Amino acid sequence: MDDGKPTGPKAKWWSRPSVEGAIPQGSGMSPARSDEMTAQQPPVADEPSTVVGPAPAPADAAPTPADPAPVPNDPAPAPADAAPTPHQGRPQPLHEPDAYSTPPYGGPGPWALAPPVQRPTPAHGTPMPPPAHQAPPPQVHIPHQPHTQPHHQPLPLPMTPPPSQGQAPAQAPGGPVSSQWLRYDPWNAPGQQPLTQYGEPRKRRGRRAGLVAAGALALAACVLGGAVGAYIERNGGFTSVELPQADAEAGGRAPDSVAGIAASALPSVVTLHVSGSDEQGTGTGFVLDRQGHILTNNHVVQPASSSGEISVTFSGGQTARAKLVGKDSGYDLAVVKVTGVSGLKPLPLGNSDSVQVGDPVVAIGAPFDLSNTVTSGIISAKQRPITAGGEKGDGSDISYVDALQTDAPINPGNSGGPLVDTRARVIGINSAIRAADSGTGLSGGQSGSIGLGFAIPINQGKRVAEELINTGKATHPVIGVSLDMEYAGDGAKVGDKAADGGPAVTAGGPGAKAGIKPGDVITEVNGQRVHSGEELIVKIRAHRPGDQLELTLARAGKERTMKLTLGSADGT
Repeated sequence: MDDGKPTGPKAKWWSRPSVEGAIPQGSGMSPARSDEMTAQQPPVADEPSTVVGPAPAPADAAPTPADPAPVPNDPAPAPADAAPTPHQGRPQPLHEPDAYSTPPYGGPGPWALAPPVQRPTPAHGTPMPPPAHQAPPPQVHIPHQPHTQPHHQPLPLPMTPPPSQGQAPAQAPGGPVSSQWLRYDPWNAPGQQPLTQYGEPRKRRGRRAGLVAAGALALAACVLGGAVGAYIERNGGFTSVELPQADAEAGGRAPDSVAGIAASALPSVVTLHVSGSDEQGTGTGFVLDRQGHILTNNHVVQPASSSGEISVTFSGGQTARAKLVGKDSGYDLAVVKVTGVSGLKPLPLGNSDSVQVGDPVVAIGAPFDLSNTVTSGIISAKQRPITAGGEKGDGSDISYVDALQTDAPINPGNSGGPLVDTRARVIGINSAIRAADSGTGLSGGQSGSIGLGFAIPINQGKRVAEELINTGKATHPVIGVSLDMEYAGDGAKVGDKAADGGPAVTAGGPGAKAGIKPGDVITEVNGQRVHSGEELIVKIRAHRPGDQLELTLARAGKERTMKLTLGSADGT
């Protein structure tokens, strides 16, 4: 029995009505499959009782033609208040309709649109072939289907069928696409794809050659710059070097300056070269007068005392032979004379008694045969008793000098040279130095100056020089007593007897007349303290014969004072 159930073939749950129309029963035609459709519109239900899908056509309706008319883009919507018209004789489903037609339990799914193909972007600089001319793709027409329900949902995009052999794919909705991209398949073999083997890659030889040329140019510039910099550093530039210099100053120096003193005194200073049979030496002297007399030290001319030669060199360079006029070992002074020399300039003599300690002085000489050497200093002390010589051993060559002490550098070769004041006047004759390795004296000064130089006062030198020029020998003041040189006490002790065994006090001599007796100790001369026999001799020889002295002596523990007139003795 029918029992109100629908008649006809029973519909399966996965079957779908044909979009193009229902096939009547008994017509002899098989219903079309859903996978043979080129387009589909899924049904949308507004109410549960409404059947999804198009209504079946009447039995007497003619079949739908193969090419239906295209569906208009904007179909006119049905009125919203129109009630759905039920179709009579249509089979009804036995379950609630599925709006999405989702098959249960993994059955075949609905026909869905394929995702768009992600087309790769070619690398920058990849050559692209020109797009090929192609015909526009065929239009796909979707048959018009009436809506049974008033609904405003837009139609889905039409399905694009897969391209057939030799047919280009459809154009993308965004605009025209290059034909080579339409032919590109990312899942195909690389060798058969466009843009994968399109010609050979361009060789960048030009760019690489440019880089190499730029590097070579930079290297050459560095080398050239280094060479130029080295040249400039070594040569001071590309032009000749001109250093700044002060302008020439006109005029000389102040007369009381060292330069002024040297300019005034140097023409009167000479260098002596002495040679003898056994030895030779070098010293200094200065001109005394226009007759050619030159004053120097006795130890300078000592090598030529018998048969030697004396050569004199002036500051201007001219030389002349000299002869010995006279000498005295007790005063360590000598006079030589040159002849045939014109234009001699005598050096003026000062007064050594007027010199004060601290006065500036200048020493001129030829140390180590270096002519015209000028040094300066001050007067360090006065009346400094020194002794020099003594090489013979009998005391006959010992000189006793009441000297001026100076710190002006004096070295071997300065002996006999002048020590002048700020007015270029001679106040002393440089004679001895104190060396650090030996005692006082000229012979002990070979190691050089240590700031202890000694000069014979010019007052004493003037007297001796005048005697040597006038008589050829000098006289010594004496008191006529023999001293005990071994006495270690304070003062000068008169000996018990003379060195030759005679009496210690010469009969009728100055000492005997004054009342001096053997054993007396002389402690002062003219109020100046005497500490030894050498110092007493120095004090006496600082005077002229005939000068009167006041002596203080001690005898038997008592001190007494007496006056004495100096006698005279010939020098050696």
